[in-house]
Amino acid sequence: MPKASLWGVLVYFWRDIRPHYGLLLISAIALVADVGLRVLEPWPLKFVFDYVLLRGDKLNTLPVIASLEPITLLTFSAVAVLIITGLRALAAYGSTVGLATVSSRVMAKVRNRLYCHLQDLSLAYHTKARSGDLIIRVSSDASRLQEIMITAALPLLISILSLVGMIGVMFWMNRSLTLLSLLTLPLFWLVTNRLSRRIKDSSLKQRQQEGAVAATAAESIAAIKLVKALSLQDAFAQVFAQLNHRSLQESVKTQRLAAHLERTVDGVIALGTAIVLWYGSWLALRDALTPGDVLVFLTYLKNAFKPVQNFAKYTGRLAKAAASSERILDVLNQQPEIRDSPNAIPAPIFQGAVRFDHVHFGYESGQGILQDINLDIAPGQKVAIVGTSGGGKSTLVSLLLRLYEPTSGRVIIDGLDIREYTLASLRPQISVVLQDSLLFAASIRENIAYGVAGVSDGEIEAAARLAHAHDFIQALPQGYDTLVGERGATLSGGQRQRIAIARAAIRQAPILILDEPTTGLDKVNEKAVIDALQCLSRNKTTFLITHDLDFATRADVIVYLEHGRVVEQGSHRELMHKNGRYAALYEVQTSLRV
Repeated sequence: MPKASLWGVLVYFWRDIRPHYGLLLISAIALVADVGLRVLEPWPLKFVFDYVLLRGDKLNTLPVIASLEPITLLTFSAVAVLIITGLRALAAYGSTVGLATVSSRVMAKVRNRLYCHLQDLSLAYHTKARSGDLIIRVSSDASRLQEIMITAALPLLISILSLVGMIGVMFWMNRSLTLLSLLTLPLFWLVTNRLSRRIKDSSLKQRQQEGAVAATAAESIAAIKLVKALSLQDAFAQVFAQLNHRSLQESVKTQRLAAHLERTVDGVIALGTAIVLWYGSWLALRDALTPGDVLVFLTYLKNAFKPVQNFAKYTGRLAKAAASSERILDVLNQQPEIRDSPNAIPAPIFQGAVRFDHVHFGYESGQGILQDINLDIAPGQKVAIVGTSGGGKSTLVSLLLRLYEPTSGRVIIDGLDIREYTLASLRPQISVVLQDSLLFAASIRENIAYGVAGVSDGEIEAAARLAHAHDFIQALPQGYDTLVGERGATLSGGQRQRIAIARAAIRQAPILILDEPTTGLDKVNEKAVIDALQCLSRNKTTFLITHDLDFATRADVIVYLEHGRVVEQGSHRELMHKNGRYAALYEVQTSLRV
């Protein structure tokens, strides 16, 4: 994607900024007032210097000012300082708060959009991405968008406007002195442009390293039980330390470049100040300027170079923000591979007839995972999909959910290609129970009802009873209001699975997918889960993926997949009579159970 610039980022997010146009306009007016008052600030000091301290002996202009008594002029000047400072404080407050409010709202909106877009992106994208890096993009990268509108951009905008205003007044006062003082600006632009590009590149590398650090931490913490069991703490600590060190190196490099930029600008400012001090004083000695004019000129020059200093300071911060914005835009510019077709229609309530019509699929070109799959499943029929590991069993049902698209062929429900249905109407009609069903850090009640609106307590309890979970839930300290902890860590595997079954039951979907739902459970929990699944799958078109062929015998049809092909298909009795691969594997499992 193209490099993100300040202007490009603002244009990209204009649709998020536009609703706040009124507040932006008020903030802009306050900003202009702030700049104008900055220009007026040194003038009371000029009048005191020329007409009070030096009694205006060398100047015949401004007769109104010259006619005032020194003490009166001094009083007026002191009051003017207070008024200008007070008004400027109010204007600065208004512009800062206004733009801060807009930027915070925009940041929150962009973060929501980024999060929702990540959820909409196809599973293929998430398979390649690292979750920790995506979390960094949603959290800290999104927060840095505020730099573009308030933390860095606002002071930079004030600085630029002040610079323009002050240079205009300086030209009015003395053109030759102004031109001489501006000779250092080309040097400034050359230095800042060169270093700011290097700062941005370094910042982008740093953010990438921070994403890798976060991803490694997230992976190891999520698998902490396995890490401890295999004594992998030192190995992960070494990998983390290496990534952290690379992030540190890029951070130090960025800070060094920013410091280099600021110190270089300091030198340019010193050079410009020295030139103006010498030449301005020489003009004052020749009566071409008053000492007060020199004072105003030096004050303006100092304030004019302050924007230069701020530009150096905030250019680095904006470069970092631009790097973060680039990472956000990289995600937002990704298009979901799976999306509704322009003519997609809402799916009616499914009867549950499913057909795989010459379906081929590969994750990458030339890599065939499924090859010429042809299956016809009647409504309410139970289908067990078995076979060797890596045969494509889970991939097959993923196509039914449109988590992936077939390379060729069609997946059909009730006579219509599922690509003709909207995703929002397709997926809610398919319930899923996975091998390691994820529970959220919420109450059991919330976990059961997640994603289904308007569910009553009675319906939640009925789903739990169907899943054989009601009794153990009632025995918990807070019953259905018990918090289960992150990923359901406070519950046993069997308890988590039964809550997942209750969650599937409450959706009342006509199609059910069971992906290794009993793997890893002891015999007691396995029996309870199987009984619950039997209740759940009643009158539903059910796909059961399992390595447990004893469990598979309960299905109406058993499909044996090997290397992505259907090699056998039929009832348990029919497949045993064929004495093929299924029968051989069943005999092996039966002998192991004896």
